[in-house]
Amino acid sequence: MDMIEKDIITRLAEAHLATSECFLVEVSITPDNLIVVEIDRDTAVGIDDCAALSRYIEEHLDREAEDFELEVGSAGLSAPFKTVRQYIKNSGNEVEMQLVSGKKLTGTLRTADGQGASLAVATKVRPEGAKRKVTVIEEQRYGYDEIKYTKNIVRFK
Repeated sequence: MDMIEKDIITRLAEAHLATSECFLVEVSITPDNLIVVEIDRDTAVGIDDCAALSRYIEEHLDREAEDFELEVGSAGLSAPFKTVRQYIKNSGNEVEMQLVSGKKLTGTLRTADGQGASLAVATKVRPEGAKRKVTVIEEQRYGYDEIKYTKNIVRFK
């Protein structure tokens, strides 16, 4: 039994998604040919988005040649971001960012581009001559090579 190639699945998914509002987050294939395709979009991913992509990929693969199982789903609400587009989509959201250095930050994701992302972090400082600390919002920018992961903080009120 041949292993299905990841780049074939990636090309099929990107071809189908090019005409939709969805974008590809990740493709993974296990040794026993379980193909997992993760997608996202700027608004919520619907079951129809997943079903349409699943049908498209299945139509372009030969089950006679390779036995496989296919799962198409949306990026998890609290899963770490894997693409620049996910960073951009989540601008304005409260996130947790773990740096490669080990430092963990919580703040509002402000901006993101191809090089990195900036985070608005609330820090308490004591102004000179003041008796109590005040909270200041400080914007900090990090390159993707400095970020281990970033994920949404999900709170239910």
